[in-house]
Amino acid sequence: MIVDVHAHCWPGTDCFSASFLADAQRTRAAAATAVSDHEAYRAATGGKDVVTIVFGGKARLSGVWLDDAQVAAYVVHDPRRLLGFLSVDPTQSGWEDELRTGHEQLGLRGIKLMPMYAGFLPQDERLDPLWRYAAAKGLPVLLHTGTTFIAKAPLECTLPRNLDEVARRFPDVKIVLAHMGHPYEGETVAVIRKHANVYADVSALFYRPWQLFHTLMLVEEYGVWDKLLFGTDFPVTTVEQSVRGLRAMCDIRIDRFTLPAEEIEALVHRDALSLLGLPDPRGTTEASE
Repeated sequence: MIVDVHAHCWPGTDCFSASFLADAQRTRAAAATAVSDHEAYRAATGGKDVVTIVFGGKARLSGVWLDDAQVAAYVVHDPRRLLGFLSVDPTQSGWEDELRTGHEQLGLRGIKLMPMYAGFLPQDERLDPLWRYAAAKGLPVLLHTGTTFIAKAPLECTLPRNLDEVARRFPDVKIVLAHMGHPYEGETVAVIRKHANVYADVSALFYRPWQLFHTLMLVEEYGVWDKLLFGTDFPVTTVEQSVRGLRAMCDIRIDRFTLPAEEIEALVHRDALSLLGLPDPRGTTEASE
């Protein structure tokens, strides 16, 4: 089984403002704004057995918004393969009600935050109710960390070091730093090594092979392979492309430096559901096969 911890639910381009769509032209073929179709996702898994965490996002500052009810509706398409995460924008009124509704009424299993896109710091004490709720309900929290194409999004809100304070104050919350925090991968490695419940995903990185090779060499040297989770960033990339791209890292040799193939395979097949305290939507019988 493969667990994809990072796939997007964007039913249409009306999730984005005109300025967001304009800024997105600076990204990889503007793929970040493509509509997410589950049938296309399944077709691009290469026949692999995949369980997927899907989410939308809420960030009024940057012009991106998807109601959690639409994420829940997306999960209904394939409830034995999909787990949905809710999202909140803590700069907007009513976010605490949305947090409870997303989990308690819509059945969403975790939280996706976009600090840079919404313009807030995750360690801000005004977010303490969110972290306390996540701890009490056992909800993992995945945050966008790293760079962006959005001009309005403040980079200081996206630094991996911000999660160090959160993890010290709320050590029981399972936290995932998306995209290895690129291009601040060194900070990400420092934070995930330090905290038992903090992980990073490798979504949307393989198509920058020079950068990813050096990132994974940092992972090797600091001994934190067990803290990396597989993710795609669909529709930006697919499962098949991401697996192929990660395996290709083993073909690179720079001087005496190479990456261990066994660690790449372990990353691809890591049981992120167990690590994040999430149920296997396939059920106990199929999950044990």
